[in-house]
Amino acid sequence: MKEEQIKRLAEKVYNDLAADNLITPRRERGAALEGIAGVIARDFGREQTLERDAERLLEESIAAMGRGAAEIDRRKMLRMIKEKLAKDRKIVL
Repeated sequence: MKEEQIKRLAEKVYNDLAADNLITPRRERGAALEGIAGVIARDFGREQTLERDAERLLEESIAAMGRGAAEIDRRKMLRMIKEKLAKDRKIVL
């Protein structure tokens, strides 16, 4: 996501929480938005790293299988690898 999209998402989250009285701001709105945007950006970064690692592991697994890899459903195997990595790293997909 682009920085501007992350900022808009942070504003949406803040506004929705405030509208439902689920938060009581203790700081200025800008500081809260900055914090929310930071958390969102870090989460997306972790997901991107997860995606790259899963693709690398998939390629390594397929290379290790040799000819038997021709019958593998790459999408399904990639999803399984991502789910396993996400669980190990405590990332909610």
